[in-house]
Amino acid sequence: MIGLDTNVLLRYFVKDDLAQWEKATHFIAARCSSENPGFIDRVALCEMLWVLSRGHGYSRPDIVRVIQQLLATQELLLEDEELVRSALQSYESSRIDFPDALIARVNLARGCEGTATFDRKAARYDGFIRVP
Repeated sequence: MIGLDTNVLLRYFVKDDLAQWEKATHFIAARCSSENPGFIDRVALCEMLWVLSRGHGYSRPDIVRVIQQLLATQELLLEDEELVRSALQSYESSRIDFPDALIARVNLARGCEGTATFDRKAARYDGFIRVP
């Protein structure tokens, strides 16, 4: 298994640099299979989504489609895939940011009673405890 960095993932999804897109696509096709998938850790996933939304103007539905595509691709393996699915459900059904939803799910799964936050928006959702 090989880990995939944010920049490789971005080139795979965004064709803003054709040469790098071709290299990323070729690399993933050559090195990632259902038997030996490319690994996407939570940090790389969240970084990629941030760049797609802030740098490339991807909308919330676009981000949902990217995550769904990653989850459906057998040649790629997301860290904590079931927690990503759960965070995606929260992201789709509310106004929570995806990274916040994922942080809450991961921390709850690891036995935390919740995630302490100053973020008033995030504090409205399950899994968060607002620090007054």
